Amino acid sequence: MHVHNLSSWQHSHHFQSGLEASAERRTKIVVALTIVMMVAEIAAGTIFNSMALLADGWHMSTHAGALGIAAFAYTFARSHADDQRFTFGTGKVGTLGGFTSAIILCMVALLMVWESANRLMTVQAIAFDEALMVAVIGLVVNVVSAGILGGHGLGDDHDHCGHHHDHDHHRDHHDHNLQAAYIHVLADVLTSVLAIAALLLGKYLGWWWMDPMMGLVGAAVIGKWAWGLMRKTGSVLLDHSDDRELPEEVRAAIEGDADNRLSDLHLWQIGPGHWGAIVSLVTHTPREPGHYKTLLAEVHELSHVTVEVHPCDGASCG
Repeated sequence: MHVHNLSSWQHSHHFQSGLEASAERRTKIVVALTIVMMVAEIAAGTIFNSMALLADGWHMSTHAGALGIAAFAYTFARSHADDQRFTFGTGKVGTLGGFTSAIILCMVALLMVWESANRLMTVQAIAFDEALMVAVIGLVVNVVSAGILGGHGLGDDHDHCGHHHDHDHHRDHHDHNLQAAYIHVLADVLTSVLAIAALLLGKYLGWWWMDPMMGLVGAAVIGKWAWGLMRKTGSVLLDHSDDRELPEEVRAAIEGDADNRLSDLHLWQIGPGHWGAIVSLVTHTPREPGHYKTLLAEVHELSHVTVEVHPCDGASCG
């Protein structure tokens, strides 16, 4: 029996950004902080009868769950990175975690609208001083958490795999899992600020209705963030892309050689900053697939390329 040396011609399907280990550690730290503050705010909001404080604590509880999902997504992607059942690796697990978090954010916004609307119907007696103290502590914890999660993986200006190119500045190199966790924490910061503002207005001006009103404002902002995150992650999961330049770069690289013509092209994102491509071409001078992969080497986003070469028998293949 002849046995091939698989390592000489097989390749890895590890399509991550390279920053996942750090993001996983930071996310787990923030999960712990969020759980501690969540318990404190729900207890204080119940005792002091503050809707702003309760809203902050309640949606922090769902954020704790969402952040837990984010941490689990990193662990799952890492532990299954070499699982052959995942055809193109686990690069999209983080995006799925981000999409799940976006759904949770929407549910949080709806819950805040419901409870705030109910509280607007009845005058509320609020223990302002005690609620303010807890809200300020919550804000500090949320700002610290945002600082822990901020940085690499949230934008697309980092140096992906050692390459930085002006032509791909618009492409999605986000770690959607980390971005979702960051948005959850930003939502916590927002609701903490709104809670403090509402409690101050209630204490000094007697505007008790500002407490539930701030719940409605926070719900609107959180809902908007959630919708944007859902659209972005949903597009990746459905292999949808509005990128107009990447197909043109692939076409230029292939058709700039000999009389090659693209007959079919499929491009889709398989991880943060990583794209897969199936390239089908016709030519009068067919070469080995490796030749065409070399032509595409300058398109650095392409991490998994399959090439089909069809000889052209007619006078023109254009």
